[in-house]
Amino acid sequence: MQDMVKNLKFILVAFCAGLAGAWTYQQFSEKNENEQYVFSQESEKPRYQVNFETEGERPAVNNMSFSFVEASEKSTPSVVFIKNFSGTDQRRYSIFDYFFGTGPTQRVSTGSGVIISKDGYIITNNHVIDRAETIEVVHQRRTYPARLIGTDKNTDIAVLKVEVDNLPAIQLGSSRDLRIGEWVIAVGNPFNLTSTVTAGIVSAKERQINILAGEFPLESFIQTDAPINPGNSGGALVNIKGELVGINTAILSRTGSYTGYGFAVPIDIAMKVSNDLIKYGEVQKAIPGVDVVEITPELAEEMKIGSLDGVIVTHVLRNGAADKAGLQRNDVITKIDGVSITGKGSFEEILSYYYPGDRIRVEFMRKNDKKSAQLILQNLEGGTGVIQREFFSSNLLGARLEAVNAIERDRLGIDYGIKISGMTRGFLRDLGLNNGFVLTQINGEPAKNPETVGKYLENFSGRLRLEGVSPSGQPFMQSYSIR
Repeated sequence: MQDMVKNLKFILVAFCAGLAGAWTYQQFSEKNENEQYVFSQESEKPRYQVNFETEGERPAVNNMSFSFVEASEKSTPSVVFIKNFSGTDQRRYSIFDYFFGTGPTQRVSTGSGVIISKDGYIITNNHVIDRAETIEVVHQRRTYPARLIGTDKNTDIAVLKVEVDNLPAIQLGSSRDLRIGEWVIAVGNPFNLTSTVTAGIVSAKERQINILAGEFPLESFIQTDAPINPGNSGGALVNIKGELVGINTAILSRTGSYTGYGFAVPIDIAMKVSNDLIKYGEVQKAIPGVDVVEITPELAEEMKIGSLDGVIVTHVLRNGAADKAGLQRNDVITKIDGVSITGKGSFEEILSYYYPGDRIRVEFMRKNDKKSAQLILQNLEGGTGVIQREFFSSNLLGARLEAVNAIERDRLGIDYGIKISGMTRGFLRDLGLNNGFVLTQINGEPAKNPETVGKYLENFSGRLRLEGVSPSGQPFMQSYSIR
């Protein structure tokens, strides 16, 4: 009997506790009903849309979603997946790896590219195909072997060719017409995920981030907050019309993944470079014959310059275009053909659109005086015509040899020389030479012709004496005994 009473008391207490809990839940729900409603309304129909509709305007978010869809549908068929097959993986392996099939394998890196012509020309980044032994392009699940047409380290652009007809070439836009704040879409293959689309805005233009190699690095990047990740390199940056406005190239990150800062080569620059590589095999760079720097507040104060726009001339190439036109050190260049120069990025970008032999009008300040001059732009050899640089590639030497151009000769203070580039394992590396070294004398004979020098070194045995200059301009002389 006592047990029954205890059980009844327990049930009664539990029942009362349940009633109290139910009442508390009801009060809490009623108190927060409006908050849940607002949240639901914001996700289904944001309140700011009511203001747009009241003013008789169509909601901007809906317009933008349609634009993204159209731009994505137009651009994604023109973006390809690129595989770069390079040398053997150099990691250490044990004897057991060979028995169980996990020995040295060929390295494979991946990236993106953009079809720019129906007959198979594809633009990508130089670093995507760097040191490739073979290149494959994957388009709509079909794989094609690709031929390298040319590269330009100065802009990180490369051009490939696949032997396929009627490919969907992307529609070209203009990076010069692109405005800060404009919506853009990044299309590529991040993390091997093909045909990925992300959206953002143009955050800035003419950015210089000091990442490019080459003799004359041209940095005037489009900065965007459209998410760009590894594998996006070489992919398309398009506007909301689906037009190509840039080639995605780099991110600013401490982790290797996107953190809010992406950079693309402006398409007007990329297409000029690509067309040159296709037509001439080399970029036809127009040289004004000056080195310039940005105007910092410190320099402006020191030189009594009233504006931070423009660039300061720090060096004038002897017998170059600027020298012949009368420009001097410390002149401040403010305009080229009527286009204002805001900094070094805009200076280099504007010049990149010209060819050797073109005439440009340069406006500049000399102290407090406004001046102008007509420049006839030159090529890398100091002339005004199209050039095709001579070079000699050798697997035995493990390098590419090319004649030093006029700009480098002036910088290094030499009359001639053969520059070493594109080094891999080979004879020259074994001698202790590196990329950028310039040979001026070989056994007392002048080094002028790349092929002559290359074949001489390939077949030489005996006592070898090399003279030249390092990339920093330091002279060197070294003797070897070659067997």
